Amino acid sequence: MLSAKNVQKKYGALQVLKGVDIAIAAGEIVSIVGSSGAGKSTLLHILGTLDNADKGEILLKGQRVDLLKGNKLSAFRNKQIGFVFQFHHLLPEFTAVENVSIPGWIAGGKRKGTIQRAVELLETLSLGDRLHHKPQQLSGGEQQRVAVARALINNPAIIMADEPTGNLDSANAEALHQLFIDLRNRFNQTFLIVTHNDTLAKMSDRVLHMKDGRIINT
Repeated sequence: MLSAKNVQKKYGALQVLKGVDIAIAAGEIVSIVGSSGAGKSTLLHILGTLDNADKGEILLKGQRVDLLKGNKLSAFRNKQIGFVFQFHHLLPEFTAVENVSIPGWIAGGKRKGTIQRAVELLETLSLGDRLHHKPQQLSGGEQQRVAVARALINNPAIIMADEPTGNLDSANAEALHQLFIDLRNRFNQTFLIVTHNDTLAKMSDRVLHMKDGRIINT
């Protein structure tokens, strides 16, 4: 599903990534752990095409995404990669169903069909009674589930999550962990997760440890 070879990244004189290789199969839940500054989020952002590597090759579903530019890159990212961040980044002026629908509309989906899929996803995530609530009317756990539904709207090849439970209490964090597993089991959804949460990491199929810009074991 996703593979990368010799990914390197430098910011000024600081070498953040020092030649990272990674391979993730379809339907796999993989967590990346390590201390702050190890390069975890930088790697995730590069694999997710939110940042560029200085060197290296990145393939997603056989496509060399590191060679894509401009509108082609944006369109590929929107359709093939879903993102969940520590902070949900929901637009406050829109309802839950509208927030979930936005990436679908950007991808060219018809309004009615996109809304129908958004409703189905929110109902799957136990938010059927929150469809028309705005973010400020939702709890932290509900907001993060809306963000997960938004990440799923275009049937992405992979969801990349950067500290997705970092802003949740333990009960909501555990519920989100289980949600990822349920989505994998139900839809064969692939996940790549950067986390400091040991419980989430242990629930993954595989844990990659990063240290000083390298993956030190698989």
